[in-house]
Amino acid sequence: MATKRRAETMEENRKKLIAAARKAFAEKGFAAASMDELTASVGLTRGALYHNFNDKRGLLAAVVAQVDSEIAQRAKEIAKEAEEGWNQLLAEGVAYIQMALDPEVQRIVLLDGPAFLGDPSHWPSQNACLEATRTTVAEMINKGVLKTVDADAAARLLSGTALNAALWVAASDSPQERLPKAIEAFTLMAGGLRA
Repeated sequence: MATKRRAETMEENRKKLIAAARKAFAEKGFAAASMDELTASVGLTRGALYHNFNDKRGLLAAVVAQVDSEIAQRAKEIAKEAEEGWNQLLAEGVAYIQMALDPEVQRIVLLDGPAFLGDPSHWPSQNACLEATRTTVAEMINKGVLKTVDADAAARLLSGTALNAALWVAASDSPQERLPKAIEAFTLMAGGLRA
């Protein structure tokens, strides 16, 4: 019973730390966020942070994973409104790019994530998105919606293009102006895969 309660407490602490870090990283950025303020805001110590995440970068990785997974899910939900097949795949990529305007996504996933965690193609959340895209692309190739092409290559290029377009928009001094350019180019490039 004590072991179960301890595990529950650890999970509660982990959730508290992720929520507090998400808020701090979105507002101040990763580099400026104080770990002492962050842990104190949820009534925990730095020891709890180190126990759960090893260090501040480990906490950032957990926050990035959470936010990135949520935006991938939001993009899927938005895409469901489009006509099935090609239009949904395209709408999902466009929705992901559009989320580069969300200040939280911009700061945490698209700016601080790559700067402090490295290449997004190595993040578990990006690889989960890639796998889902690969499955969809393979199905569309089999149905003749897409040209006969290697599904892995096509999925990597579609996912990579959407991610890089979002990174480009987020890093801009004028993201609102850059967004339509990114969407237009993404749409044209992706359209080359259609049968």
